Amino acid sequence: MTPAASNLWLLVIALGLDAAFGYPDAVYRVIRHPVVWIGSLIRQLDRQSNRPAWRRWQRRIGGVVALLVLLGVVFAITAAIRALLRDVPYGWVVEAVLCASLIAQRSLRDHVSAVARGLEQDGLAGGRKAVAMIVGRDPDSLDEHGVSRAAIESLAENFSDGVVAPAFWLAVGGLPGIALYKAINTADSMIGHKSDKYRDFGWAAARLDDLVNLPASRISALLLILACLFTPGTSSRDAFTALERDAGQHRSPNAGWPEAAMAGALGLRLAGPRRYASGWVDDHWMGNGNADATAADIRKALRLYRAACASLGSMAILAAIALTR
Repeated sequence: MTPAASNLWLLVIALGLDAAFGYPDAVYRVIRHPVVWIGSLIRQLDRQSNRPAWRRWQRRIGGVVALLVLLGVVFAITAAIRALLRDVPYGWVVEAVLCASLIAQRSLRDHVSAVARGLEQDGLAGGRKAVAMIVGRDPDSLDEHGVSRAAIESLAENFSDGVVAPAFWLAVGGLPGIALYKAINTADSMIGHKSDKYRDFGWAAARLDDLVNLPASRISALLLILACLFTPGTSSRDAFTALERDAGQHRSPNAGWPEAAMAGALGLRLAGPRRYASGWVDDHWMGNGNADATAADIRKALRLYRAACASLGSMAILAAIALTR
């Protein structure tokens, strides 16, 4: 079997394992999660390489060096694990489990479902509590519609960052490929901010994250458009129209693609002006529908998301079969 076919079958199994089991809480309590281990290394590099007394160019160089060290360590460990497992009977099962732990398909669904459930059972207070677990904006500034939009936007963006992008880099590079992607993405989330502390030190991480997420953001938008064909109450035509018109208007070079497709598909307006802990963001609206989203819209978005995940898995299976022949 060629390496490309092997990676695709690994992806198929990893997607299935994640969809079925996610990352069990019992495992997390014992050994935490690979992203937590990566985060610990990033914090250590931050302490050593991001000195307050340094000039801006020194911090930028420190950030580049820290990122290279992070990626070198992650690659060395995962490449060694892959080489070791290939000499072990059924080592591919362990490799698939490791890859599955780096895909957020089930956990994303569970976290967004919790927002809808919170709104339905406990009203605005329940929705705010649940949405605070998945977004960085100030939950106390959100009304019911703001909570619902935040959950749907998080679902769209993280479908790209947490599901499609890991799947793409797994297909490209196997276990090292998906692990390197998660390291970059975690570094961006921790140090890729525009605060005084990280504007220069996190510059390399933020730029590299934009680059590695570029393919997945486009693929995720197309998957959402395709998923409309299997999700009643959604529109692939409106999704494509919103994507074409609004994706490039988002402040992120990537997030606008899945968010615009999701907005058009659901007949909503997403993104737009909003408040984060760091301050107010005056962003462009995605879609031209109704901004008064509700828990029912979150449920519809989740149905679209499940169809998009199923489409991703089906394409991986077809590609794996084609390359195996």
